[in-house]
Amino acid sequence: MSGDRSSPPVSGPRTVVHLLRHGKVHNPDGILYGRIPGYRLAEEGQEQAGIVAKYLASNDIAAVVASPLQRAQETAAPIADTHGLEIVTEDGLIESGNLFEGETFGVGDGALRRPANWRLVRDPFTPSWGEPYLRIAHRMFGAVHRARALAEGREAVCVSHQLPIWTLRRYLLGQRLWHDPRSRQCALASLTSVEFTGTTMTGLTYAEPAGASDPTVTGA
Repeated sequence: MSGDRSSPPVSGPRTVVHLLRHGKVHNPDGILYGRIPGYRLAEEGQEQAGIVAKYLASNDIAAVVASPLQRAQETAAPIADTHGLEIVTEDGLIESGNLFEGETFGVGDGALRRPANWRLVRDPFTPSWGEPYLRIAHRMFGAVHRARALAEGREAVCVSHQLPIWTLRRYLLGQRLWHDPRSRQCALASLTSVEFTGTTMTGLTYAEPAGASDPTVTGA
């Protein structure tokens, strides 16, 4: 038969990379903390990290990789301990850059009340207030493939942050990267799991082992 243009079958080992959003952060002042160091997990966040570690206890985890920020490292720790692994720190998983970092977004007294900040919201598609979505997607894509290589044929956990995980998910699914933040399906301590056959993505699932949690304005 001529003209057969079917794609060749995908082959190779099955590897799963779980993208884990960190747990709830201690942030009594409601600061958009971004990449500011020193923001630790709240007590509830520590509990969430423990729940996820138990949820993954029977999985064949070969690598635990985490953003360098404290909240991600603390979320990764019980999973690494459960599987007898060292945490691999990966800069590609870090929170997205944001020019509102260090400011508050409280009703009536937040950053958007200040005229000097209005220029930062002129372009929601790039966005104008922070790291471009495409740059986030590319660095996250690289980090995930490095984790896949570390755990080839098994499973890896990558602890990251809400916007980077959601941006990568949209990128992998071929969706536009700009979006309404209220629509993100990436709750605290949630798992977005990407399945690979060889180096090709062959599946994507989402789970909330620590229970449904509303994404926060300042938590990321």
